[in-house]
Amino acid sequence: MNWIAIGSLSDIPPRGARCVATPQGKIAVFRTAHDQVFAIEDHCPHKGGPLSQGIVHGAAVTCPLHNWVISLETGKALGADEGSARTIPVRVDGERLFIALEALASKAA
Repeated sequence: MNWIAIGSLSDIPPRGARCVATPQGKIAVFRTAHDQVFAIEDHCPHKGGPLSQGIVHGAAVTCPLHNWVISLETGKALGADEGSARTIPVRVDGERLFIALEALASKAA
């Protein structure tokens, strides 16, 4: 995989997110309270809400528009809701963060 540097772990507060603009669209990069890092498309499968502005809890995020809960590990809606946001491989190397953007492009094909 071709890993693209996107910043450092300290750029994202615990239980927070940051957005990365890419040619394939916005990617939300999340940091959990336990310093796990996940990257998914920055739109909720329900109505396209900005997941990067949602509330991170455990390994999930709650969409700020209609309270859908999305797994950061799988991108799938949890509970009775259906749908998913695409996940992007992310790697942490010390403090540096990387994403494998071609994984997103190949999923779109």
